[in-house]
Amino acid sequence: MATRRDPAHVQANVQTMRSQFSALNLPFMLENYQAFAQTAADKHWSHLDYLTELLGGEAAARDDRRVQRCIKLARFPVLKTLDQFDWNWPTKINRLLIQNLFHLDFVANNANVVFISGTGLGKSHLMTALGHAACLRGHSVLFTGAIDIINSLAAAQATGAIKQALNHYIKPRVLCIDELGYLPIDKFGADCLFQIISHRYERGATLVTTNRIYKNWASIFDKDAVLTSALLDRLLHHAETVLIEGKSYRSKDQVEV
Repeated sequence: MATRRDPAHVQANVQTMRSQFSALNLPFMLENYQAFAQTAADKHWSHLDYLTELLGGEAAARDDRRVQRCIKLARFPVLKTLDQFDWNWPTKINRLLIQNLFHLDFVANNANVVFISGTGLGKSHLMTALGHAACLRGHSVLFTGAIDIINSLAAAQATGAIKQALNHYIKPRVLCIDELGYLPIDKFGADCLFQIISHRYERGATLVTTNRIYKNWASIFDKDAVLTSALLDRLLHHAETVLIEGKSYRSKDQVEV
């Protein structure tokens, strides 16, 4: 009869354990159980210490995989962080307000953030950095251009899939809408954006970048003052507005010459 120390018995147990790690989707434990066992022997860990360390490693690895999945699904065009932002370039910016936003209370409160400035002052950078910070906390995030939303919904309407397409923008915990107001929006586009903002109202956090102050938003939405007023009412009820002033950072080198 094989004993617990018998090589054949030990090997059978190892194979069983490896199969169970795989079946339970525990890749970190599968890859590291032997190395951790050697460390446990070297440091005289108890069985409980060994299991605690191995499970902790698996939990940390799982969290990292979830974060990386969130970042991938967010579809950021370029990853940006707050540390990369040049605070010295804008002539006017509320640094404290922006830094407080990175506590992400607005996500918990289903509130919104609107960044308003001319081109090249970092509003998309800051929105991307906020979205990335939300991903690091495990929130679902989607980054998209305002015109991209309208184009995708127009295509969906042509195939009868408009409801599913709208849900794509309504569902994320944080929706980042870039460059609202840079191109004109027709009535269909205005209606679509209104539906998205309305459905997300007090259900999710929405971030927007725009080059237009609020009193000029009717010109964005097909000069529909009624729709614009209703949209702003929902968007701004729980919102922070970040105004940034200055010259485009992209012209920095030319200005310094």
